[in-house]
This record gives sequence, C-alpha cells and structure tokens, in this order.
Amino acid sequence: MGTREDRAELLGFTPQKEIVYNLLLPYAERLDRESNELLAQIKSSLGRAVHLRELWPGVLFWSRKLNTYIRLYGRKFSKEDHVLFVKLLYELVTIPKLEISMMQGFARLLISLLKKKELLSREDLQLPWRPLYDMLERILYSKTEHLGLNWFPNSYRPGLSSTKTIVLNVLRRCSVEGVLKTLVKACRPYFPDDATAEMLEEWRPLLCPFDVIMQKAISYFELFLPTSLPPELHHKGFRLWFDELMGLWLSVQNLPQWEGHLVNLFARLANDNIGYIDWDPYIPKVFTRVLRSLNLPVGSSQVIVPRQIANAYDIGHAVIWITAMMGGPGKTVQQHLTGLFNSIASFYHPSNNGRWLSKLMKLLQRLPCCVVRRLHRERYKKPSWLTPVPDSHKLSDQDVTDFVQSVMQPVLLAMFSKTGSLEAAQALQNLALMRPELVIPPVLERTYPAMETLTEPHQLTATLSCVIGVARSLVAGGRWFPEGPTHMLPLLMRALPGVDPNDFSKCMITFQFIATFSTLVPLVDCSSVLQERNDLSEVERELCSASAEFEDFVLQFMDRCFALIESSALEQTREETETEKMTHVESLVELGLSSTFSTILTQCSKDIFKVALEKVFNFAVSNIFETRVSGRMVADLCRAAVKCCPVDSLKLFLPHCCSVITQLTSNEDVLREEELDKELLWNLQLLSEITRVDGEKLLPYKDQLVKILQQTLHFTCKQGYSLSCNLLHHLLRSSTLIYPTEYCSVPGGFNKPLSEYFPINDWGRAGNLWNLNIKWHVPSAEEIEFAYYLLDNFLRPELDKLYRYGSGELEMSRDDVQQCLTIVHNCLTGSGNLLPPLKGERVSHLVTSLVSLDETKLFTGIDYDYSRENYRESIAKTLRKLLHYILDNSEDDTKSLFLIIKIISDLLQFRGSHKHEFDSRWKSFTLVKKSMENRLQGKKRHIRALLIDRVMLQHELRTLTVEGCAYKTVHRDLVRDLLRLSTSSYGQVRSKAQQAFFTALGTYNFCCRDIIPLVLEYIHPDRQDVTQQQFKGALYCLLGNHGAVCLANLHDWECIVQTWPAIVSSGLSKAMSLEKPSIVRLFDDLAEKIHRQYETIGLDFSVPESCLQIAVLLQLSQKPSNHAELPPPDLLALALKKQEEKNAESVRHYERLIDTLLDCVTQRNLPWKFEHIGIGFLSLLLRDDNVLPLGAVRYLVQCLNHDALVVRKMAISTVAGILKQLKRPHVKVPICPYETSDCPKPNTIMAGDRDDNLWIHYNSVNLPKTKEMWESCHFVEKTHWGYYTWPK
Repeated sequence: MGTREDRAELLGFTPQKEIVYNLLLPYAERLDRESNELLAQIKSSLGRAVHLRELWPGVLFWSRKLNTYIRLYGRKFSKEDHVLFVKLLYELVTIPKLEISMMQGFARLLISLLKKKELLSREDLQLPWRPLYDMLERILYSKTEHLGLNWFPNSYRPGLSSTKTIVLNVLRRCSVEGVLKTLVKACRPYFPDDATAEMLEEWRPLLCPFDVIMQKAISYFELFLPTSLPPELHHKGFRLWFDELMGLWLSVQNLPQWEGHLVNLFARLANDNIGYIDWDPYIPKVFTRVLRSLNLPVGSSQVIVPRQIANAYDIGHAVIWITAMMGGPGKTVQQHLTGLFNSIASFYHPSNNGRWLSKLMKLLQRLPCCVVRRLHRERYKKPSWLTPVPDSHKLSDQDVTDFVQSVMQPVLLAMFSKTGSLEAAQALQNLALMRPELVIPPVLERTYPAMETLTEPHQLTATLSCVIGVARSLVAGGRWFPEGPTHMLPLLMRALPGVDPNDFSKCMITFQFIATFSTLVPLVDCSSVLQERNDLSEVERELCSASAEFEDFVLQFMDRCFALIESSALEQTREETETEKMTHVESLVELGLSSTFSTILTQCSKDIFKVALEKVFNFAVSNIFETRVSGRMVADLCRAAVKCCPVDSLKLFLPHCCSVITQLTSNEDVLREEELDKELLWNLQLLSEITRVDGEKLLPYKDQLVKILQQTLHFTCKQGYSLSCNLLHHLLRSSTLIYPTEYCSVPGGFNKPLSEYFPINDWGRAGNLWNLNIKWHVPSAEEIEFAYYLLDNFLRPELDKLYRYGSGELEMSRDDVQQCLTIVHNCLTGSGNLLPPLKGERVSHLVTSLVSLDETKLFTGIDYDYSRENYRESIAKTLRKLLHYILDNSEDDTKSLFLIIKIISDLLQFRGSHKHEFDSRWKSFTLVKKSMENRLQGKKRHIRALLIDRVMLQHELRTLTVEGCAYKTVHRDLVRDLLRLSTSSYGQVRSKAQQAFFTALGTYNFCCRDIIPLVLEYIHPDRQDVTQQQFKGALYCLLGNHGAVCLANLHDWECIVQTWPAIVSSGLSKAMSLEKPSIVRLFDDLAEKIHRQYETIGLDFSVPESCLQIAVLLQLSQKPSNHAELPPPDLLALALKKQEEKNAESVRHYERLIDTLLDCVTQRNLPWKFEHIGIGFLSLLLRDDNVLPLGAVRYLVQCLNHDALVVRKMAISTVAGILKQLKRPHVKVPICPYETSDCPKPNTIMAGDRDDNLWIHYNSVNLPKTKEMWESCHFVEKTHWGYYTWPK
C-alpha cells in the first residue's frame, strides 16, 4: 500500500486524503493513472468553462464531475489544487445574481471540499466573511420573498396550502437554509483575524431584547463568530465578546427564543478552546439552566407545561458544553454532573413516561459519546493545525472512572425503558470502551436472569441489545477486564432458546446476538493445547477448556434453525387460499437466519465445519420442501455452507442434485406437465442456490450443469423454468463478477495446526487495513469462455425465435414468448458485467457548449472483448422488433410487456449490480459499523469482514457511477419506446414503464430536451387521435416521481416556455375530461408540484472578473495536467458576446412565456380549472429584477374582481408584488446621532436609555403639533437602533 512518499512519487503529487479502500481493489494498479487523467481533465475543463463564462452547461457539468471524483477517490489532489478548487467555488457561490439551484449545487461541492478541516490550515487558505453574510441576508431574510418576487426552494406559496405542502415546505425550507448554514460552518475556520471585530461592529446595533431583531443578531453571532483561532490571537477572537455575551446570558431569566443560540455558541467556544477559559464561576448556573430546560414535571400531579417548551436548549450542544468543561485542576463539573444525574435518575425508571423522556434519553446517549470523542481527540488523534488541549486540562484516568460511575445508574434503568433500549445500548457501547470492568458486570447481572425467564420477552430483547453493544469490549478483555471473554460461551449457549418461531422480535435479536459474537471469535476447539503447553494464564486455560463446547453450540444452533424452518413451511402457516409469496416477517427471518449461519460457518475450524456440513446435507436431502418459504430458507443454509468451503461442499451436493434431477426428467412427458413433482422442484431450487459460489470451483462440473440446463430450461411449468433460469443466472454471475471469496475474521483462516497458531489470541481482534489480504474472485479466461458458451447455447436460440416471431415468420403462444423473455432477462442480468455498453452516434444539437462534455469511462475490472458478439446490442435489436410487433398485434399481453420493460431498463443501466440493492447494503454496512465500532481509538479499527465489505462496496460504487452519460441514438430509440409504453392503454404497464423512463431521464445528459416535445404531442389540443389513457400517461410523464426529474418544471427557460403553456391549453384537448376524478387529481398534483418546486430561474448569467483569474490559475496548474492551451483572445471575446446574448435571450424567453400564457388563459372555451392553473403560473413569474410586462399587469388587475375566490386571492397577492416592483424609492438623509443630541460618543457600551438616544424617545411634552416642529423632527424607521449602539 506504500507510504506517503511512495504515493507522492507514483502520482506526481502528495494527495490530501484519498479513499484507502481503492488501494485494496483487485485492479488497484490501474486506478492511479485513471484518477490522474480524470483530475487533469476536470481541472482544465472546469477552469476553461469559467474562463469562457459559460455557467450552463459547462461549469455545472464539470463541477458535478468533480463531485463524482471526490466520491470515487476522496480528496486525491495536491494541496495547491485543493486551495484553487476552494477559491474558485467560493467565488462562484457568492456571485450576487446566481440562480438559486446552481448556488446550492456549488455550495454542496464547496462543503465537501472543506469538510475535513485538518487538511487545510489558516496559513493555506483565507476566505472573506462578508460575501457569505450578504448571501444569507439576501436569501434567508429576503425582503421580497413574502411578496412572491423571489421563489426560493422553500417559499411560502399563497393559494396552495394543503397540509402536504406545509409539511413539504418545512422540509424544503431546511434544505436551502441547511445548505447555507453548513457552508458558513465549513468556511468559518478560515475567516481572517480581524473578522470578529468587524462582525461585532456590524451586528451590535441589532441587540435589542424588546425587538424580534434580537433573534437575528444572536443567530448571526452563533453562525459566524470564529472560535478556533490559535491562542496567540485570542485577544482578536472571543476575548472581544465573551464577557459581554456571557453577561447577557446571565441576565435573562425567561428563556427567550434566542437563548438557545447563545448556548450553542458557548458550547462551540468551550469545545474549541479547552483549557483556555476559566468556566468555574459559571458552572452552577450552566447546570441549573440545563436542568431547567429538560422541562421535568416536579411535585404536583397535574403539571402545567410552560409555553417555552419549544425554546429549550438543544441537548446535543448542552452536552458538548458540559464535556468540554470537564477535567482540569478543579473537579467542579464532575460533582455537578453526579448531582444532576442523582436528581434525575428516578425519571429514567421504566414506569415513568412522558414527553420529557426523549430529551433525557438523548442526554444519556450523547454524553458518553461526547466524552469518548474528547478522549480520542486528546489521546489518539493525529495532531493537526487546530489548537491542542494543554496537558494540564486533559482528562485523567480518575476523571474517566468518576464519569462512568456517575452515569451508570441511570443507564441501567434506561435499559428497560418504554421507548426501547437503543439509546441505552449506544451509551453502554461507549462507556464500555472507557471502563469495561465497571460497565459490563452489571449488564451481565441483568442478562443472565433475563435469559432464564420465559415470561418477560421485553426484558430479554432489551438486555441482549445492550450486550451486543458491549460485545467487542467483552470479548477483547484487555488489561482492565481480563475475565470478559470467559462469559462468551455461557452467553451463547443460553441465547439458543431465543431462536423461537413464535416470537419474531426475540428471534431477530437472538440472530443478531449470535452473529455479533461469532464474528468476533474464531470457533476453534483449542482444548488439546492444555496438554501441550504449560505457559498459559488462568483465563487462557479456562477459555481453552471452554472452547471444546463450540462444536456442541454449532450443532445445537442448527437443530434450532431446522425446527424454525419446519414450523414456517407453507402448509403450517397458510390456509389453502392465501398468497404463496413470503410475508415481510418471513423474509426478515430468512435474512437473519442465512447471515447468522454463514457467519458461524465462516468462523468455524475445519473439523467443526465438516460435522456441520454433513448435518445440513442430510437435512436438505432427507426432506422435500415447498419452494416458497421453507425451501428458500434451507437452500440459503446450504448456500452458506457451500460458500465457506466450496470444494468439499460441492463434491457432496452437486452430484446428488444433478442425479436426482436427471432421473426425474428422464421421461419426455415431464417437459409438458403443468404441475411438476415437488422433489424435482426442490432439487432444482437447491442446485440454483448452491451455484452462487466462487465461479472457478464450478468449472469441473460444467458439463453436468449444462446438461441439467438443457433438460430443464424449457419446462412448460412456470415455476420449473423460473428455477432453471435462476440456475443459469447464478452460473453466469458466479463466473463473470468480481467479489471477495472469504470474510474470515483473521486473514488466511484458522486451518493451521494449534502448535503454530493459538486462536485465543485472536478473540475480538480488529482487522488490519494495511494487511487485509483479501482473496478476490477475478474472472479467469476459462470462466469467461464458459460464460460465453452459456450465452451462445442458451441466449442466441431464444433471440432467434423472438426475432422470427417479431417478423411474423413464427407462431408462438404467449407462454412461450414469456419463457423466452425470462431466459433473455436472466442471461442479461447474469452477464451484465461482461457485455460492453451500447454503441452509437451521439445525439447532437441538444445544447451548444464551448467546452467538451464527454462522459467518463471507469474501469471496473473487466477488459471488454469486442471480437465477440455484443449480446447487449443483439438483445436491443431483437427487443425493439418484438415490442413493436406486440404493441401492434396483441397489446393485451401485459406479462410480456412487463418483462420487456425490465429488460430495457437493464440494457440501459445494468453493469452487475442494481442501485437499490447497493443502497440497502450501504445502509446495513453503516448500521453494523455503528454497532461495533471503536470510537475511542478510531483509525478504522473495524472487524476484517466489515472492511472487506467496504472495499466491495467501493467496487460496486464504481460500477454504478453512470450519471452524466452521453446520449446516443440507441438510447434515444429505447427511451422513446419507454415513452410509448408509458402511454399504453394498460395502467400497470404504464406505471412500470414510467419508472424505467424516469430513471433513464436522470442518466443521460440533456435527453429531457429531446423528449419534452414528444410528451407534449399527446396533450396538444389539435390532436384528434389521442386516447384518454395516452393523455393520462403523458401527464404522469410530465409529473415525474418523487425522486426524479419533473419534466414540467426543469430549471431552464427553453423547456418551461414549451411545457407551461402546453399544460394550460391541454384543457381544450379532446381526450381531457373533467368527469374523470383521476385526471382532475393529476392536474392538481401537476400544478401543486410546479408551485412547490419552482425556483426563480436566473435571467443574468454573467461571471465576475474575480472568478476568471482563479480559472486561469486552475488551467495552468500542473501535476496532473493535460497540457491544454489557454483559450485565445478571440475565443474569449466570443464568449463574452455569447454571455450577453444568453442574458438577452433569457429575457426574451421570459417575456414570450408570459405572452403565451396570457393567450392561453384568455381562450374562449377554456375550462375554469385551466384558467386557475394559468393564473397560478403567471403569479410564479414575478421577479424583483424585471418588471412584469404591461399586458400581464392589466390582466391581473382585472382578476381582482373575478367571480372565483381562488383567483381573487391569487390576484391580490400578485398585485401586491407588482406594486412592490413599481414602488418609488424614499428619500433618506444621513444624520449623526451624537450631533443631533449634542452628546459626545460614550467610551463604553451601555444598553438602554442614554443621553445620545433620548431624541428618538416618545415625549408627550413636545409633540410636533405645528408645521415648524414637524419639519424639524427627525424620524428613525428602525425601532431597535440606538438601544445598544448606533450603526456606522
């Protein structure tokens, strides 16, 4: 893996921080060249796009590519480039008139560049704070948003406020606000030294507790004030404001809204400067306020909940503050903390429940986590430019022990809480990292009795989930708690009765429990070592003799599983008439069962494995299972066994299954039977599952397997041929995919003689990232040969049949067509990794750009073989012919159409793994990682199996990175076919096709521009031949699903100019009928979605000069560089001209859109609903940088007395916006408050009434009653000015 120096030599620069998992991939040696080429291309193209002032599509396209680059390789660029990227994006984000959706994109990218702040110090980078402040002021405190002159991705939209919109608005408000605030947080460490003084000067005048403006001032302070300055600059940092704001906090008693923000600021300050502030005088106050803000009911039975419940402190920040004050010479914080927990411990009792409980639980979960984080920072973290904690204030071992003791009592009570034991388990996990000997024994004391009782299942699930949390600390033992590991076997043996078919939650937690422990421990019988060695410690001797029980445990576990399987067979659990599919609960049990079993077998020694294999084999062979539920579970167990040790297991299973199947299919009539023999189905199912193993080990059996496929692939019985297709699919996948072949917790497994290797040393051992020794399966030439042999023999004949059927030469029944399509689909998904992507011409003329917009090709481990037939292309050709034939002749064959839709979406996307599977795997990986990680030491000390999993996910991420693909003619044809299916006469066909259609739209660059006119064809009022179903399908295509693009509302003038008028005038279409509720609902949803998602589209796309200078530096940057020339002066002049043209064209589009909408709305026989939709669209088009055209103003003013209430309401709010556009600016005169009041400027800050602000007070003695007095009066419009200080 190499040191930093080696990497620098290889790459030509020292990478900031790359994703280390890339170096473990089987094709790692090719990635450095690939990433350097990509980075060089991104640098030159992004720089060039900015230099040529082309925000869209150039800058947007290449900034997305940079985002993808970070996802694939981490921050794999030099420090110089890192700084350039940050500076360029900072300039782009702060362009004043930038369209909001672009701003959000750039901001997210900038956040991910600045996320790891230890990579760039204050010397490397400084960012001004004012541009960010101006941006927040413009967007979060917009003066025109409430009048509808600016639509941010969250604005309140009058006229449309169903509960759904309100909820969504709350979520979206968070989106833009959240992005902006996170951006400020990321930039905060790099504000210049003098920033604090400037900020105080800017926001002090706003401090007036009698005015709502106070909230704004304090939240700005919380967001912007830098707290991570080095100690020598503290006089320019927090010392300027600490006493002032602390005094403010101490003086308020009524929990105003802004107090929470102040607490967040102090928490951050304390955390960034541990040991530099003396908190002792304030500690009692802090704890009193925290206790008060928990809102606990005390005393009387009927508690009046104060209205400030919403203003209570954020527990997360309060916990950070308390943690940062711990340690140091005085022990005051720990005393107060003990007092706090003593006083609230009884509230954790499981019989107490109330709305305050979630806060208490959060406190309990966050506090140990924070202390662990602080310990990690003080003892294990790599030092960086951030201020370290001085030795005098580091937490001592005694501090940690005191802390753990003070928290234990409430945690043990919270284990059995009514809200579940999750928070307690997380708290115990962190506490056990610090002091296992104090934490684990009391938990075990509660666990053993819970395992004995049968009547209290909740007690068992709660204790087991807590033991899972402390599992790693328990098994590792270590110097604090050496007797920990001896508890493991008794716990495992007693957990076995939990595998109970009647109690689902108990069953699942037991599986998780057994899997967790067996991942951590090699299940090897070491009892023979006792005779050979006499240098073992007491604990080791005990463990050796206990390990003789492992075999017993594995066999008992298997018996339990078999009982579980037998009781969940279909005959047992269903009536005759019910469904045959697995229920959700059954599929979860299946997953838990198979993953636990495979974990156990992975961790077994060879001897135990042989016994277990024998037992599984006998169970599978001696019974015949139905294939829906119990059969799937048994097949999973067999697959787990075969995966762990393919050679021995295949020798046992494969010949047996093959001989049974051959024997049962020897009679020709079997092929044509509608219902197949159960034994035959079961053996087929078993065979199809056990072939999901290392492809290389299957090669010796290939002739037998091919023979089985020939006998079974063309059964008449659907269940039969589906299982056979599964077999084909798994054979192809096993031999063509790249995957790790073992997940053992120690590299190399446990099959060494005990004299050389002592497994007890590896109990609870973490995997070593630098020595993982992953064994990969990479397809060999033989396996690829075998895969192509399968495709040639089983796929080509089906394609030929379908082609002839599509040409009308061959008669086929529907069942036969479905069978052919099933085989084609399974071949495609089996070999998706092997087949090169579709080729074709790029569809040009969709957009014009001065920079290249090429797709990036990532290497995913296979060099495509272009000499062979590309089956992807032949499938595409055959399918299109077949699809058109079916649509013309037998459109009601919906089952075939479903299969065709699946195949089309896989032709376009599939490269070996599906996105949804990847997402759920990533989720479960994160969950397991969280439940077993060691936050104290950090440094990726996970279990080996987890690290291997993460490397595999990295490989899959590469195969799934498809966004930004070139849109070629092949794709265009397939997407148009999907559009035709999306407007079919059958509802289910439409909805399935639409999902595939939306996914495709999100994948290819700019294909929406090609498709929109085709969709709008269906709703054109002049078309006579459109059916209602096609009309409905087209509307759904415009609407989009909740994650995907909404065609009706792309943020682009050229598209909106087409879609909005088309939607309004579709009211005149023949196919439109307001009698159909589904169509009415669709139009409502469309209008609502457009209102909800519309963001003001920019009219001004100019790029300021400051960006251009950085863009030039970025293009010139070396290492890596692709030596592109800087654009010549004539091209730069052309670019400037194009930018001006684009701005002018945007204004033209804007005016044209309003004129067209007015024409649509004023059509004579337009139904009322469409008039309302049209007026709604017009109201969205108000802007603060362009006055509404005259015709629209006249029309909206006429609408003020329209006969429909909805229209009047919309017109009122719109006309208010128009008046704001036309408002004349007021004349303002600057005055000096000190001259007006004849007072000198005070030296210190004094809030409240002073001599220099008396002149703006209301005084009943001299009211301006005469003209002269009125003229001489000074008016100040803002009520809060002068209360604290005057603004400059």
